[in-house]
Amino acid sequence: MRQIPFPMKLAEALSIRKDLQKRIQQLGQRIQNNVKVQDGDAPSEEPMELMKELDTCLTQLEDLIWRINATNMKTTNAQGVTLTQLMARKDVLTMRVSNLRSIFDTASAGQDRYSRSEIKTVTVVDVKAIGKKVDECSAQLRQLDMEIQALNFQTELV
Repeated sequence: MRQIPFPMKLAEALSIRKDLQKRIQQLGQRIQNNVKVQDGDAPSEEPMELMKELDTCLTQLEDLIWRINATNMKTTNAQGVTLTQLMARKDVLTMRVSNLRSIFDTASAGQDRYSRSEIKTVTVVDVKAIGKKVDECSAQLRQLDMEIQALNFQTELV
């Protein structure tokens, strides 16, 4: 298992965190695949060795998560807003865009009627205004994401 290099930029720590999470998931699966074998057979990998490696990865991940969170809490943009606040804003803006897109798609979907006796539905919202709001929020989201990414590449991990 490789050691985590320090010092490093926040962006690098985020990448390592993602890799560790993937590695932990893979190790868990490999352990599951080797804890039981047919009587008389040997496992293809030693579960106890894999568990040691899993424990090392989990310990590294815990330390890395703590350091990322501490860094996010103390890092601010030019307006004094912390990275943690920016990420919360991004999460909510992402939800807003997703919901607005869903509303827009539903409202702008056509209706197929095969006869005059079928029930007719009408759109009760301003589709054009919702589409404009989707575009505005999407632009804000892209801008916010670029600001967060820039801070990630400039900031040293605590």
